[in-house]
Amino acid sequence: MTAFEEMGVMSELAQAVEEMDWNLPTDIQAESIPLILGGGDVLMAAETGSGKTGAFCLPVIQIVCETIKDIQEGKTKKSQGNKPAAIPTKWKMNVFDRTPAMAIDTEEGLVCQSRDFQGWHGTRSNKGVSIKGKYFYEATVTDEGLCRVGWSTMNAFLDLGTDREGFGYGGTGKKSFGKQFDSYGESFGLSDVIGCYLDLDNFTIKWSKNGVDFGKAYDIPPNLRHSVFYAAVCLKNAEMKFNFGGSRFSHLPKEGFVSLMDAPRDCVVNSTASGGSKEGSVAAKPNAPYAIIIEPSRELAEQTFNQIKHFKKKLSTELRELLVVGGASAKDQIDALMKGVDIVVGTPGRLEDLISTERLLLSSCKFFILDECDGLLSAGYGDLISRMHKQIPQVSADGKRLQMIVCSATLHSIDVKRLADKLMHFPTWIDLKGQDSVPETVHHVVLMVDPKTDTTWKTLKNHIKTDEVHSKDALNPSIETPEMLSEAVKLLKGEYVVRAIQQQKMDRAIIFCRTKVDCDNMEEYLIKSGGGKGRNSQFSCVCLHGDRKPNERRDNLEMFKRGDVKFLICTDVAARGLDVSGLPYVINVTLPDEKQNYVHRIGRVGRAERMGLAISLVSVVKEKVWYHSNCSSRGKGCYNTRLTDEGGCCIWYNEPQFLSDIEEHLGVTIDQTDTSLKIECSEFDGKVTYGQKKSVTGSEYKGHTEILAPSVKKLAELEKKSQSSYINLLYMKPFLSR
Repeated sequence: MTAFEEMGVMSELAQAVEEMDWNLPTDIQAESIPLILGGGDVLMAAETGSGKTGAFCLPVIQIVCETIKDIQEGKTKKSQGNKPAAIPTKWKMNVFDRTPAMAIDTEEGLVCQSRDFQGWHGTRSNKGVSIKGKYFYEATVTDEGLCRVGWSTMNAFLDLGTDREGFGYGGTGKKSFGKQFDSYGESFGLSDVIGCYLDLDNFTIKWSKNGVDFGKAYDIPPNLRHSVFYAAVCLKNAEMKFNFGGSRFSHLPKEGFVSLMDAPRDCVVNSTASGGSKEGSVAAKPNAPYAIIIEPSRELAEQTFNQIKHFKKKLSTELRELLVVGGASAKDQIDALMKGVDIVVGTPGRLEDLISTERLLLSSCKFFILDECDGLLSAGYGDLISRMHKQIPQVSADGKRLQMIVCSATLHSIDVKRLADKLMHFPTWIDLKGQDSVPETVHHVVLMVDPKTDTTWKTLKNHIKTDEVHSKDALNPSIETPEMLSEAVKLLKGEYVVRAIQQQKMDRAIIFCRTKVDCDNMEEYLIKSGGGKGRNSQFSCVCLHGDRKPNERRDNLEMFKRGDVKFLICTDVAARGLDVSGLPYVINVTLPDEKQNYVHRIGRVGRAERMGLAISLVSVVKEKVWYHSNCSSRGKGCYNTRLTDEGGCCIWYNEPQFLSDIEEHLGVTIDQTDTSLKIECSEFDGKVTYGQKKSVTGSEYKGHTEILAPSVKKLAELEKKSQSSYINLLYMKPFLSR
């Protein structure tokens, strides 16, 4: 049995990862895989290259395969496209549709309790009724406190009666709808039995207390008459027990009303976040996958998609995966969806297009996975994520709860924490990264770019093309205006990049630029400086950013990974999450304005105990740059060089402030180098070769294998000793008993 199988991973997947030379699970895999297989929501943070993709892909693939097998073996009802029909279950309160402090008994699901003295906490039933009929259930107060009980749609707040989707009757003798509390019936308390009536033939709602009918409380508004209604309750330090007809009622319902348990099957709807699915009906279609994986970039989506293809190689069950990204043929993606798909990996824009046109359905989704969640949120996709989550059933058609898996560069982001609180169900936090820090395998330095001190920019003949933010300014090298110094910084940074490459003899590096225009200009400059585009060029390079066509981006990334070119020039978004093994160098042409992205960038090097060097070019003067946050074209064809507060698309970029923020965030002072860029390896804890593992000779640096070796040896000796003792005891016991 392999190490992966010991965690519960099916043998077919274990064989596939073994062929990929994954002999042991990484830390993030060892922590996450059992939790996901066990049905939990998981928040995970780990370094790129730590096996994070396998940590969520392996258990997701396994559960999807098990679902498909169950259908094929007849363990669930069959329906179109290998999707299960909704499975009837008994009426109870829904543990997956409640506020955190609402407790529900796990045996019958009929007792609800909240011990919060301060706030109201609510839940709804796992089924609802619609279309027609007259329905009844009882709720008994089993512990003194404040109660409100009644009916609600799936869109209602769980604080019953505080919006226009739910109808409540409270212990103070008030009925409530749309935050309007009016006197009704009588107050009630411990041991009182409340009867809840819903008449969908006449569209009325009423209540009774201990068998006394209080008469009509509400007419159901026309806009709600086609809704699904669920039994609902909210409590404040109280407890109630429900009877949907499974046992004898304390007070029989009025004539014509039937218990919810006796409701006609064609009127019963299983609870889902998107409004429910009819019992016994086909609950899914071929274009309704079991898992949605959202990635912030095409490259990451392709990376995850390819991993899934590797993992599924040994499966006996047919698993259909689909990559959904912009720039590719939408028709081909739609055709694939209509033929049937089980797992979809995609980017937000194309996913939104397909979902809004109902080409991609979320009704069968069992997994909702956000990879690089902090990147998705910082790119403005928070609202889209919330909208998608609302359309996914909270309970799948086979009775299992929706699972959310969130991967993030840091779990300490306020936005990630808010999203987890809002969407996830008691998630387990796995933080193998902690607060941002720089690994000891990364040597990072800054070069302060001062155009007042280094005036070589005035005499440059062949220089980098700049971003044209100063195209309308009257620039004069003899006059040190802010605009002239800003342009000078752009020229000097181009020279320093070339100097850094030459001085450090870099043969492989990622060069981070702030904008797509900067990337294009840097690519053009390196090609010109290196003598052409070819593989043998001194500065052979490729670009990676959102304006390049998908095929070009994919080919460029593969060329860099294969070593066909030396330098990859990219923006933060394009490079997020990319894992390039053995990368020795990173150059930041401009510091990022978000301090977390600094750690993300320089963390491209120093992987797998290999040493890395990151050089950041920091302007000592403010630099004017493009900032298209409110631009209707998002920068395409935009030449508005006015500042944003003047209605333009430019800002003054303050790199010294960003550097200060980064140092404060990391709790370090970053080493500075001079314009020669002669960074001695000996300055970094002994002799190193960037991109190679550090020699242990003459250094205290040790790899994790060496560190763990003594402990592993000791454990093996203890295991041997314990087994010997057991064997001796087993064979000596008959002699000792004589």
